[in-house]
Amino acid sequence: MGARRTRPRFLLWAALAGLISGAVFLAAAELVALIAARSASPILAVGSFVIDIVPQPVKEFAITAFGAADKIVLLGSLGLAVAIASAIAGILQYLRPHLGVAALVLAGVLSGAAIVTRASAEALSFVPPLAGTIAGSVILIVLIRRLQGWREDVTSGEGAAKGVNRRGFLLTSAIAGASAVIAGVAARAVSAATSSVDAIRGALRIPEPRSRVTIPEGAELDVDGISSLYTPNDQFYRVDTALTVPTIDPATWRLVVDGMVDQRIELSFDDLIGRGLDEYSITLTCVSNEVGGNLVGSARWLGVPVRDILALAGVQSGADMVLSRSVDGYTASTPLASLTDEGTDAILAVAMNGEPLPLEHGFPVRMVVPGLYGYVSATKWLTELKVTTFARDEAYWTPRGYDAEAPIKFSSRVDTPKAGAPVPAGTVAIGGVAWAQTVGIDRVEVQIDDGDWQEATLSTAVNVDTWVQWFLEWEAEPGTHYVTVRAVNRDGEVQEQERAPIAPNGSSGWQRTLVTVTG
Repeated sequence: MGARRTRPRFLLWAALAGLISGAVFLAAAELVALIAARSASPILAVGSFVIDIVPQPVKEFAITAFGAADKIVLLGSLGLAVAIASAIAGILQYLRPHLGVAALVLAGVLSGAAIVTRASAEALSFVPPLAGTIAGSVILIVLIRRLQGWREDVTSGEGAAKGVNRRGFLLTSAIAGASAVIAGVAARAVSAATSSVDAIRGALRIPEPRSRVTIPEGAELDVDGISSLYTPNDQFYRVDTALTVPTIDPATWRLVVDGMVDQRIELSFDDLIGRGLDEYSITLTCVSNEVGGNLVGSARWLGVPVRDILALAGVQSGADMVLSRSVDGYTASTPLASLTDEGTDAILAVAMNGEPLPLEHGFPVRMVVPGLYGYVSATKWLTELKVTTFARDEAYWTPRGYDAEAPIKFSSRVDTPKAGAPVPAGTVAIGGVAWAQTVGIDRVEVQIDDGDWQEATLSTAVNVDTWVQWFLEWEAEPGTHYVTVRAVNRDGEVQEQERAPIAPNGSSGWQRTLVTVTG
């Protein structure tokens, strides 16, 4: 009877032993990764693996629900899953010796597999998960043996021995747990500090461009609530598959151009910017942008035309696609014609809105291609351009349910008034932005409830690749009203009314916003 009464309490202690062992596993792996292979963090590798394998609807839900915080949510969820699994391993080891260790070994094997199969894997990438598995298993065995000794003392009634084993378990747990927290946090901090390129980026001096974008008078309307002509870097949307932002020193960066070319070439950062930079004004759009969404932004970029770089290598006949690759292994499939067309400003960008690319936006070099969704063109942390064919190669998102080629669907958005934010009766400015990259916006039309379509006032376009602002003065009467917006491009095409989901090639539809007008 005594043993049965104490079992639930000891199961809780066993769960704690498992948690501590899991923490030791991760801390030891992080410490060894600091020395042997910086990219071999088990939690980050498993997180990246999860990003790769989760179904497309789950990805879209995460982007829609959590926005830029999606990766933080993923890491938090993984941390919770690791804690639960570690606690279960402790209980298994307590109830059935060796089962808990077997669970830790399985975790080590799975995390090791996730690490060594990443594009960034190094020769010693297998060492950190191996070290973590050994350290975590040893601690688990020691703690559970101490705990079992404590239990046997309780059931046998040996008070003196009971105190020794209990203190031994608690002391070992405290030391192991504290050491794991300190070592793990310190390892991540040191890794971040020593691999950070913030200081390098801050000291980097980008040459003055040979040409600047001319901003015409009237390019930005003085209407409250409308998105600015250029999106500040810290507000520019970020959607990518990188769980942690790659840190690349421009001094060691290289771009390889190979595949169906006359000669393989390799360029350094200095080689690239030494060719001369020009400024470009381009709006980027993510394929995950819902109708009326905010996964779109405009910036002034400094860069070099991709066609000039491809010309150095000499593109062979028969090629129709360029597979761009990121340093973290991500790939995008861009139609070759979009990169070589003299009328399209497809560039390798090195600066954004007057400063070197932010780390999270691709520092030191990324692709920017007008008229194509980012998943087939805007590769960040660029490291390779492979000239190939759509028949021969496919990119990251293609087998995940997206089209291999994805021209942006032109669209419009209401920025003000916002749904859920009542406005007073009287003269109200309805406004927003519209974009039709490579073609341009001819006009924007607004409908109030079921009334006639009214033409809005447009800002002066910077070029066909940059969004325009629009507004319409509305004499608003008290009550609830629907505001609908649509755009017409310079080819005379009206924005698609029919709603389409994000997959396989971008959403479509007219935005219809419910506005409440107070008396």
